Amino acid sequence: MQHVIIVIHLMLVLSLIGVVLLQRSEGGGLGVGGSGGGGSFMSSRGTANVLTRATAILAGLFFATSLILSILAGFNRKPTSILGGSGPSAPISAPGAPAGSGGEGGLLKQLQGAPEPAAPSGPVVPQSK
Repeated sequence: MQHVIIVIHLMLVLSLIGVVLLQRSEGGGLGVGGSGGGGSFMSSRGTANVLTRATAILAGLFFATSLILSILAGFNRKPTSILGGSGPSAPISAPGAPAGSGGEGGLLKQLQGAPEPAAPSGPVVPQSK
């Protein structure tokens, strides 16, 4: 189902790009020329109306397929927690930690059990000899 919508989405993207490039710009740089006179269907005014409507319809379909794809992507997503649960397959130890302290919360457990360092008595003054 998702693959079909992706293919439709890509076809909409390509056709939207084509329709936008066919439109007459203010300077007439990329627009399809043709200064055919009269009020026929494909005159400059008629072409602009058709291309404007086609752009609006294709843009609406593009947004619709984008929303459908994002909803379909959310169905397979399972909520996970970053705090607990299964960790990586191989425990990773923190840099500078002893080799046996890896695993989940190993460094935290090691720091909780460590005695507090002694507070410095004052500023250290260099001694000259």
